[in-house]
Amino acid sequence: MTPADLTRTVVRAVRCAVADGELPEGAAVPERVVVERTRPGGVGEYATPVAFQVARGAGGASPVDVARVLAARLGLEAGIERVEVTGAGFLNFVLGESAVAGVVVDAAGRGRRYADVAAGVPLPAGELRESAVRAAVRRIRLAQGGALDGAPFDVAPVARKDGDTVGAYGTDAALWAVLRVPAHETPAFGPWLLRQDETSEFFRVRYGHDRARALVRNAALLGFAPEAGPVGADADTDALLRVLRDHPLALEAAAHHRAPERLARHLVELADALLAFQYGVLPLGDEKPSAAHRARLALAEAAGAVLAGGLALLGIDAPDCL
Repeated sequence: MTPADLTRTVVRAVRCAVADGELPEGAAVPERVVVERTRPGGVGEYATPVAFQVARGAGGASPVDVARVLAARLGLEAGIERVEVTGAGFLNFVLGESAVAGVVVDAAGRGRRYADVAAGVPLPAGELRESAVRAAVRRIRLAQGGALDGAPFDVAPVARKDGDTVGAYGTDAALWAVLRVPAHETPAFGPWLLRQDETSEFFRVRYGHDRARALVRNAALLGFAPEAGPVGADADTDALLRVLRDHPLALEAAAHHRAPERLARHLVELADALLAFQYGVLPLGDEKPSAAHRARLALAEAAGAVLAGGLALLGIDAPDCL
């Protein structure tokens, strides 16, 4: 089970608990459930406050009572290893390990789909910041299968002429600058946008995609291609898999809050994980390509596809060579 699967599973558990009389008929069945990584000091891997939402219409039932009902149901779900109730009614989860091949295939498919969605929503004319934010929000919501509902939200303008901004930094760098901070904040511009080294977040995200594509090209020269499968366990691999598994949650949060900066932050985290992982992908010396090499290459390729798709949702190009 992936974190994105977990959100749907929790909603289904609430609906079934109400239908079976385990929760009062008036209990609210939320359309959206917030599932987040457990914060430092918490229990398990993921947590949700859904019991507080449900309890508001549950005829006086406390959040902790609601959480216990849901925990009993969710503990029987395939893919959930453990459920615990903490505090006043928080549900905490440890998930069973998702098959690596499934994570890789899903991530690669998402990356390609995001690029297709983004191609249909160009940057409209107008003030740079407002145009960029509204177009990015629309792309992100479409990628989630929804549409912009028209609810208003504020966007702080850029305190300089758009032409000067784009002329000084280029379209892609200017878009990164205006989308990396919340819409109510004024973006900053500076030499860091054009820095071509790993001290620049913008460079690292595009360089991560560049490295993924280079790994695939170099593997072809060695006579092998990516093939999803078991990749082995080490700290860098585990970190990259964790960020890929969390990507649907990051995108869902960006869509719900109309916050492209959440996607931008996640892309930085993904790029950093990929750049650390890259050194174990190709064979070294006289080593022959193995199934593990093909699987690690598939993981790197999938991460690169998500980086390219995520940048496309922000309206930013992801070149194969920097």
